[in-house]
Amino acid sequence: MTTPTTPTTPAATTAPAPSTPLPAATILGYPRIGPDRELKRAVESYWKGATSADELRAAAAGLRRATRERLRGLGLSGPAAVPADFAYYDQVLQVTSALGAVPARFAHLRGGAGQGHPGLGLEGHFTVARGQGDLAAQEMTKWMDSNYHYLVPEIDESTVFDYAPGFGAIDPTDGPAAQVLEALAAGEPDPRPVIVGPVTYLLASKPADGAAPGFRPIDRLDDLLGAYGHLLADLWAAGAQWVQIDEPALVADTWGVPREEVLAAVHRAYAWIAAIVERPRVLVTGAYGSLGDALPVLGATGIEAVGLDLVAGALPRDEDLAALGGKSVVAGVVSGRNIWRTDLEAALTTLERLRDALPQGAPLTVATSTSLQHVPHDVEREARLDPAIRSWLAFADQKVGEVLTLARGLAEGRDAIADELARDASLRAQRAAHPGVRRAEVRDAVSAITPADRARPPYAERKPLQDARLGLPLLPTTTIGSFPQTPEIRAARAAHRGGELDAAGYGAQMRAEIERVVRLQEEIGLDVLVHGEAERNDMVQYFAELLDGFATTEHGWVQSYGSRCTRPSILWGDVARPAPMTVAWSSYAQSLTDRPLKGMLTGPVTIMAWSFVRDDLPRAEVADQLGLALRAEVADLEAAGIGVIQVDEPAIRETLPLRRADQPAYLEWSVGSFRLATGGAASATQIHTHLCYSEFDVVIDAVDHLDADVTSIEASRSRMDILPAVAEHGFARQLGPGVWDIHSPRVPSTEECAELVGRAVDALGAGSVWVNPDCGLKTRGYAETTTSLRNLVDAAARVRGGLEG
Repeated sequence: MTTPTTPTTPAATTAPAPSTPLPAATILGYPRIGPDRELKRAVESYWKGATSADELRAAAAGLRRATRERLRGLGLSGPAAVPADFAYYDQVLQVTSALGAVPARFAHLRGGAGQGHPGLGLEGHFTVARGQGDLAAQEMTKWMDSNYHYLVPEIDESTVFDYAPGFGAIDPTDGPAAQVLEALAAGEPDPRPVIVGPVTYLLASKPADGAAPGFRPIDRLDDLLGAYGHLLADLWAAGAQWVQIDEPALVADTWGVPREEVLAAVHRAYAWIAAIVERPRVLVTGAYGSLGDALPVLGATGIEAVGLDLVAGALPRDEDLAALGGKSVVAGVVSGRNIWRTDLEAALTTLERLRDALPQGAPLTVATSTSLQHVPHDVEREARLDPAIRSWLAFADQKVGEVLTLARGLAEGRDAIADELARDASLRAQRAAHPGVRRAEVRDAVSAITPADRARPPYAERKPLQDARLGLPLLPTTTIGSFPQTPEIRAARAAHRGGELDAAGYGAQMRAEIERVVRLQEEIGLDVLVHGEAERNDMVQYFAELLDGFATTEHGWVQSYGSRCTRPSILWGDVARPAPMTVAWSSYAQSLTDRPLKGMLTGPVTIMAWSFVRDDLPRAEVADQLGLALRAEVADLEAAGIGVIQVDEPAIRETLPLRRADQPAYLEWSVGSFRLATGGAASATQIHTHLCYSEFDVVIDAVDHLDADVTSIEASRSRMDILPAVAEHGFARQLGPGVWDIHSPRVPSTEECAELVGRAVDALGAGSVWVNPDCGLKTRGYAETTTSLRNLVDAAARVRGGLEG
């Protein structure tokens, strides 16, 4: 094996002809969790100690084998057609784990994969993800503008970047080389490993605690490249002919690094990689948007192929395509992010234009725009879905079929796929004519919205009325909304759904759980209570099942982060609210206590972002339809005597466009839809909102314009590092920065919570601070929830006592 060294001369600008060309059709990745969430169950069983590490590895190997067989069965054929992109937790953590690139608090975990190896091993891998004892887990944030979340690497001047050759063959937890060896041993021809690229890895990182002022992770690129070089050499030795290196960060200009420096880093990285003699052929993909000015930079290096997202991105300029020379182009014309059928006519036209614009003879591969990790496995399993709606949809397996159809049409001509084109056109016409797709009364209501509908009286007028009504102490305590969903709750819901438990029996069980949750909060000493959301299967699906214009699935699971999976609803038609959705549960809970109780709603942007939203109407108009439905719900909650109403918008940052030029228009309509939902509330009604994993400081101006009276945010993993930006902005209303990371099994001590509350008070002033967890408690157990909430309340009392003293 050749050890990579920095080249002394520039890499060739024309790629050599690949010895093993890319196939005519491929995908950039496939769902990793399994059609029935097999990976989730295996990982969580290991976490509980119910199964061993070897049993987890065996389950993962079985899932990878099933994926390879499924994709071959669907028709993906030829060398390098099937990606090897498995990860136990997330693709960014795969790199962190393989290189042992962990912050100082986890340094003792390095070498956990075996003596002399830098990686973390299986136990260390999950410790970094979930935390342990006093060791806080790595921060989590959204991946590009998707609803998937990754663990943010923490980099400083001393972070170790290392990769021992052969490491991937020893521990499949961290090594993509092991996946190559496994696939080859199973008879898979030329599996294509997938890794996050070095530039994206560093741009998506943050400076570690203790990094020097002004330090930027991208400054460590040259050090990181050495480790990547060893990784590529290891993949070559394992037998990989191609490697897919994902560089989605290149489509964004919002990383806080000047664009010219990003482009210089791209050229330096891929000129260096291309100069390695013994390595697989390199496909660099730029998903989630247009590569733009990064495309000719990649073209000037010696890599062999470039992947283009032609769904979220535009067809490149002719001169940029010409700069690619003889490189292969992988054209992502089938969306990897939504579940609507591809417009085959439009996609084929795009492919034909691209083929004609490329240099003569340049290889062209048809593909998905992104990995299919964002969509469910197979729509044919959705037997209960309306057949008409089902016919409009394509999940991962159907998207593989679309890729193959388009590849055949491109190679053999339109006549070869005439039947498929005609069927697609017919289904599109049927969808457009469906009576639920366009409802005149809904469109008229949206057209009648005025600026006054999006405005409340000034906060200075609202606050005294709210203070008088609620009578809350300094540093009031609350939770975000949900309480643990016990097996008993889930069993009751399943029995009711299956017809084994009638409505009266189900309602009685839910009311009993609500009363238990209310009494527990009173006993713990929380100031503003919640009803616990026992009746809700999911914060979006619950509303989708009660609103017109939505459909839900049985098996449509997608990965949100780690082992956490969600089942996004399908927003297919115009949205209307036939009846109140939450009033009965909230008013019953309020009747049990004299303390204020929050009514809980999910905001319009989050309902959209965490659903598969329709692609035939501008999102601004869809958001306003949802805003009107929620506005009516707010009015009914007020009429029932609910004085605190929380409208959660955790996704408002997620869907922020990746290019700055596109952000103002998005923020105008997204903020506008929230203000439409809450604009009719009385001044004495306290409106809360919640954001999590949203890099609050990035959108602080927009969040300020939401005009909520209280905003709760995720802050514990980042140790309140958003507070300086909040203080500098001059956020005028109240803020609840989370002091308990509910996505980790750790129970924070009173001292830890008090320290974080103190930081918030120092930055914002005691009169502006609420004390709460980072997010809802649905996924936690009651033992840790009760202890953590007691510590949170005690911490607030301790800091409050110090202030009063």
